[in-house]
Amino acid sequence: MDIVLNPLAIAAAAASTFLLGGLWYSLLFAKPWQRAAAVTDEQLATGAPRVFIGSALFALVMATSLAAFIGGAGLAFGAFAGFAAGLTFVAAAFGVNYLFERRSATLWAINAGYNTVAFTLMGIIIGALQG
Repeated sequence: MDIVLNPLAIAAAAASTFLLGGLWYSLLFAKPWQRAAAVTDEQLATGAPRVFIGSALFALVMATSLAAFIGGAGLAFGAFAGFAAGLTFVAAAFGVNYLFERRSATLWAINAGYNTVAFTLMGIIIGALQG
């Protein structure tokens, strides 16, 4: 089995998480997310370099793993694989953690929704560019 990794697809997919995250956690769900996560404006004003550098590295890891899984299977499979990974791996794993941590269903819905959409978008980008 040959593993197909397109560096441009991986970089574009990773970058898409930042674009979506900027929209998701500011314009769409900023205040509900802050309340549910108990994050203050003061906390958001500190540590930005660590948060963004770490997020970029994690996004590259996610995109690389997804690209290896999708291979050259194309756009349709990429979209399905991304959606399935986001919903059944990430969102479900968050669900388990959030239940034990006694976190709210609202926080789970915001974060799980973001990751499901983010992985679907990454899958579409990777499938289109590697397929």
